[in-house]
Amino acid sequence: MRNQYLLFVTISLLIASCSTKYKTPHIEIQTKLGDIEVELYPEQSPRTVAAFLTYVKRGYYNNSSFYRVLNDDNQPSNADKAELIQGGLYKSNPKVHDTLPGIPHETTQQTHILHTKGTISLARLAPGTATSEFFICLADQPGFDFGGENNPDKQGYAAFGKVVKGMDIVNKIYNQNEDGQSFDPPVAIYDIIQL
Repeated sequence: MRNQYLLFVTISLLIASCSTKYKTPHIEIQTKLGDIEVELYPEQSPRTVAAFLTYVKRGYYNNSSFYRVLNDDNQPSNADKAELIQGGLYKSNPKVHDTLPGIPHETTQQTHILHTKGTISLARLAPGTATSEFFICLADQPGFDFGGENNPDKQGYAAFGKVVKGMDIVNKIYNQNEDGQSFDPPVAIYDIIQL
């Protein structure tokens, strides 16, 4: 009987370890141009990661898109420049987007996740208004960090993870046709799944 119990415990532990592939959550953004794998940091950014994973699990990003791009050519010459691609529900599913509550703002001063190349972060207006819209940095963007110049309120954006595979796809998306900061046409996100 004791041996059966030990065998059961051993098998249970093996199954549990196999079902958790990563120490921290990973998601895959499945796009028309290829897949992007992102590692999320729940210990540093718990509220942001929890909200984002809730949206993923509810299937909100199914048939969404990357719809916005910021590059050197489409920003005013006197503005602090940014290089990013932005996606989410805003264009594809505004009915859901408009009903989501704002996520409490977790600054980079709190999380220590800086806006370096490959960082994923939430788009927002005022602090605490971010919901489903996210962006990926194509280069280091210190102006997006707490105290940075890209927001008049100096609170920055809520970074919550980093691309670990597929920066070539991020670059491919970045280089798609655009018109006035909008991709023309938007780049399809088939789905976002947790790995």
